[in-house]
Amino acid sequence: MKISTTTWRRRTSGAVTLAAVLALTATACGDDGSGTAGDKGNEGSGKGEITFWDNNGGVRTEIWKQVIADFEKKYPDIKVNYVGIPAASAQSKYDTAIQGGGLPDVGGVGTAMLAEVAVQGALEPLDSRLEKSSLHGELGQKLLDSSRAAGGGDKLYQVPTSVNNGTLWYRTDLFKSAGLDAPTTWSKFYAAADKLTDSGKNKFGFTIRGGTGSIAPALDAVYGQTGISSFWSGDKTTVNDPKNVAALAKYVALYKKDTPSADLNNDFTKMVAQWDSGSIGMLSHNLGSYQDHLKALGADKFRGIPNPTMDDGKRVQVSNPVDGLSLFKASKNKAAAWKFIEFAVSAEENSKFNESAGQVPANTEAAKAAWVQKAEPTKLAAEALNGADTKIVQLPYYLPDWNTISKSDNEPEFQKLLLGKITAKAFLDKIADELNAAQADWKQRTQS
Repeated sequence: MKISTTTWRRRTSGAVTLAAVLALTATACGDDGSGTAGDKGNEGSGKGEITFWDNNGGVRTEIWKQVIADFEKKYPDIKVNYVGIPAASAQSKYDTAIQGGGLPDVGGVGTAMLAEVAVQGALEPLDSRLEKSSLHGELGQKLLDSSRAAGGGDKLYQVPTSVNNGTLWYRTDLFKSAGLDAPTTWSKFYAAADKLTDSGKNKFGFTIRGGTGSIAPALDAVYGQTGISSFWSGDKTTVNDPKNVAALAKYVALYKKDTPSADLNNDFTKMVAQWDSGSIGMLSHNLGSYQDHLKALGADKFRGIPNPTMDDGKRVQVSNPVDGLSLFKASKNKAAAWKFIEFAVSAEENSKFNESAGQVPANTEAAKAAWVQKAEPTKLAAEALNGADTKIVQLPYYLPDWNTISKSDNEPEFQKLLLGKITAKAFLDKIADELNAAQADWKQRTQS
């Protein structure tokens, strides 16, 4: 894939101006790894030292150090230099090293940034390595599909390690008192939202995300209701398909009728805290909030299940961000770096990692581990993600403008939609126009 000068300047604003400072910092810290994106690297001896960048340093440092210790015990002739990078600065750190040098041999690269790193020529395609690997056939196919799609669709640039999943958390005590079934279908969801609402007593059936991060869960609800299973029809997005428009209109009509008015400005932190206060029946959020609910409500008052299915049991959901490991093309010891990736995503280590992270393991054997079976929300999420009948709508993380379109450009528009200032059709048409233009631009740049 090629990238234009204009696009490159737009993406790396800020990162390039800090290149010299960060490059010097990297060298001083001893984390200068394999070189710049232009270096081709080599296989190396399969022994010696490799450098690993953790893209969620601090949060995941302890568990990664355990994985590294296990690896070095099995491979005493390989030393792994660990570098923890805070998640918020991972993208800029990679961009800087791509231009100024100091890339690692192996790095954590999530799907949200995968295309940006891959398009700059920094990553090694992994298809042939995986095909010959002990991991072949051991990883969830839908996660591999998401990884491949996020990298641009042609090649695999990331071996997935973990995935979160959209989860519908509901108050089992409130449902039982109201005589309601679990909200496993969208019909049951809407019925429960109505029945559990008594606004005069400040009781509501649902809390909807209206602030930062609002669009992804809204799209999940839309595609989940309609069953449309592809984000694209040719080069045009399906986001404003008439069925999706009707589904979104029904979903946002819950605002202030079956949800608190404060939802207009709530990001996930405020939304989770509001639900944990105990007067709201349902919350749509990923697995990451489990511990918050457990502390606030106790284990016997709530459940977490995958987002609802259609009435016929068909499950369609949008792709969730997938975290994973990438091999950098400039590595001088790709053989040793690949050994580390294989080991880290093996069943035992992937299980250990995800038990700590609270996410769904990418390794299908790890997803059968005892801790997963005991953690019902994670167990059900794994079953949904790996289910033969589950359809995943791959969001276009590979588009350089995806984050702008799905966040800063249109989150204020979503608030207007909740307030009734614009229609669902106008909202989705605007997003569709921007996406179609971004897709056309991406195809022109990558195929020229």
